Amino acid sequence: MQTRAELPPDLRRRFRTGRAALDLVHTGGEGELAAWELVHTVDELRQWVSLLLELDDLAADRSDLPALRALRAAVTRAAYGLAAGKPLQPDDVAALNAAAAEPPLAPVLARDGTVAYAAEPTARAALSTLARDAIDLFAGPLASRIRVCAAEDCGLLFVDTSRPGHRRWCSMQRCGNLAKVRKYRQS
Repeated sequence: MQTRAELPPDLRRRFRTGRAALDLVHTGGEGELAAWELVHTVDELRQWVSLLLELDDLAADRSDLPALRALRAAVTRAAYGLAAGKPLQPDDVAALNAAAAEPPLAPVLARDGTVAYAAEPTARAALSTLARDAIDLFAGPLASRIRVCAAEDCGLLFVDTSRPGHRRWCSMQRCGNLAKVRKYRQS
């Protein structure tokens, strides 16, 4: 099981949104996002959901793939919509609520001060946890801080936690610097 730090840099930057639910969006999707799809199989579902929620292992089967894709599609539409100043759509709200209604992962405090889980985590519990994270984000004070990277060739989502709320890029190290270099070369 890889950790985020062990991912190649081009992949690692997709998963720095500040929220696990937004990181789920960056595992792929339909339409334009299909080119970035990371979850084709049950093993990949285990790998990526475990990475997003920092789990050691995850019980999953083939029926969990459509559930993941449905949740991811709802989170994707809702997040990009909110970033554009649009209201949540009823179908997306229903999909999020349905996924969140499943029992979530049950965290426990480990002796070393880290979070562990009381039972073997299941994909459905993990998806419920991701749906609850999305609901918390979309209904909370950070909903108006969901942004799309301003770089022409990026488009990743992130939560702007800067104090003034004017962050433009998913990563200053990559997209911000590239934009500044382009602007400098054009002048």
